[in-house]
Formats: sequence, structure tokens, C-alpha cells
Amino acid sequence: MTTIDVPHSSRSAVLTVSGVIEETPDSRSLVFDVPADMKSKFDYKPGQFLTLRIPSEQTGSVARCYSLASSPFTDDAPKVTVKRTVDGYGSNWLCDNVSVGDRIEVLPPSGVFTPKSLDHDFLLFGAGSGITPVMSILKSALTEGKGKVVLVYANNDENSVIFAAELRDLAAKHADRLTIIHWILSVQGLPTAAQFATLAAPFTSHEAFMCGPGPFMDTVHDALAQAGMPRAQVHAEVFNSLAGDPFQDVVLEEVSEEEAADAATVQVELDGETHELSWPRKQTLVDVMLSKGLDVPYSCQEGECGSCACTVLEGKVEMEHSGVLDQEDIDNGYILGCQARPVSDTLKIEF
Repeated sequence: MTTIDVPHSSRSAVLTVSGVIEETPDSRSLVFDVPADMKSKFDYKPGQFLTLRIPSEQTGSVARCYSLASSPFTDDAPKVTVKRTVDGYGSNWLCDNVSVGDRIEVLPPSGVFTPKSLDHDFLLFGAGSGITPVMSILKSALTEGKGKVVLVYANNDENSVIFAAELRDLAAKHADRLTIIHWILSVQGLPTAAQFATLAAPFTSHEAFMCGPGPFMDTVHDALAQAGMPRAQVHAEVFNSLAGDPFQDVVLEEVSEEEAADAATVQVELDGETHELSWPRKQTLVDVMLSKGLDVPYSCQEGECGSCACTVLEGKVEMEHSGVLDQEDIDNGYILGCQARPVSDTLKIEF
């Protein structure tokens, strides 16, 4: 494969692939060597993802998000796991072309599919390669947390179970805390919401995290609602293919004096610090924060990855595209910073 040495943006880095693990016949993991001077840039939380820049003869490159299957507490290096999808250019390219020693351009870890505390009891749902971020949370909770973990993992057949051996080892090592329920479609058929609701009923006080294909996630959402789990305890990871190029540095539009005079005022809480900013009406919150040199979390800037999700505490915004948020999220105050523009004159927002 063709490798690069110079990143295309100030945010990205070129990392060397230090390991390639064939997980199943149609999935493999890529382990990255992170140089010492980049360690802090690539610190990550359980459940986050990396965005990889993949060469393309048609467009020059495509950007794809892949969850970290590694845990920052148990693994020496970050690892993403890729499963082939039908007509999936990125996944097939990575499975066919990458070898140890190759270099790939990568954006720093991102995403909000991560527990606020690892001491909760967890109810985890994964389907197929959706196990990837769930595995990161599972290993982290068992190592650093104090609660119990229940994993419901759906696959087409036994040969499709990613991390099968590792899961067996973890179940044996943490027999008093980890329960794994495999759902094999070739044996049990497609799960129904009623069946999953029965499984979930004893665990409605747990924090639920789910990742997998859309229909699977819909079933789990319905099941948890039927079981009576509060919506605030339910967390879902959703990935969409990125059409734009997150590996290009953001170029901010000029703001006229008239636009500056009409700007809203926003108090933003980020990493425990509060910043008061002037927010011109035509600029997104991510743009404004970048212009002030703040390390705002973002990746795709298309409203498709959820990296910039935050909460409106006071005020009102409008969003051109709200992709990964469902109506209940929006009703609860969640917004996407890369899409949000101010409607109110004053706002308070928390990351």
C-alpha cells in the first residue's frame, strides 16, 4: 500500500501499524504504535473511536470511523477492529491492504459513547462488529470498576463471534461479575423486543450501552423501554459514512462588524472550565470555539459522528442537520456543536 509521512491537517497524525490480528474470516484488528511525543494526543476513553484516512483512486481518500476495541487500562496500544461490509469500500480496503509496518493517517480519539463512571453496573448489547466499543467498556469496567457487567452479544453464527476466546477468558476470570449471553441468529433467529425485554428485566438499574446495525439497535431500544429502563440510562453508538473530509483544517469565515454586533453570548463549560464567548449567528459553535483556540471535541463536522454532542442548559439553537440524535435526545437538550447556530441572545452549553 502507499504510505504517507506528512499529515494533511494540524489535528491528525501518521501512525505505524504494529500489529494485524485476524479475528474472524471477515474481520481483523489493527494495532497502532503511538510515538512517545503523541501519547497525550491519543489518550482515549473506553468506547471512543478513531477516524482513519483511507486512500481512494476515485476521490483521493475517504474517512471512516472505527471504534477502539482496546481498553486504555488493559492494553498497551490502541486497537481498532474492522469487519467487512458488503460494498463497504473502507472496511474491505483495510482488510485487504494493511500489513504490519504500514502507516495510516489518523485523527485523535473522539466520541461520547463512554461511561461517566466505570463503577456502575452495566448492561451491554453488541451485534457483529458492534462489539468493538462495547468490548472496550467491558474490559475497562471489569478492571477499573466495581460493578457487575452483563453482555448480550448477537451474531449470525458461531464463526462470526469476534473476540470469542478473549470473552471466554474474561468470563472465567471474572465469573462473579461478568455474565455473557450469546444470541446466535442461525440457531435462535432474529431477536424480538419482547425477548430482549425479558433478558433486560432484571437489570433495569444498570447503565445500558448498545452498538450494532440499525434494526438491532431499534429492537434493543424498544426492549429497554418495555422493560422499564429510564431513557437517561440508555446510550447508543451510531456510525454513518462520512462524506466530507475531516482531515482538512477548518477555514473560518470572516465575520462582518454588523454580524459581530448582532452576535449572541454563550457560556461554554468544557473540561471543567467555563468560557464566555461571542457567537456570531452564521457560525457554528465548533467554529467559534476553534477560533478562540479551545480544544473542542469534533470529527466529521457533518452531524454524523456525534463527537461534538453537548447539552444546552439555557437558550435555544437551530441545527441544519442533527444526524445521529433522535428526537428524544433533542428534547433532552442534546445538540451537535458542529451544526448548532444561536437563536437566543444568551446561552449556556455544557460539553
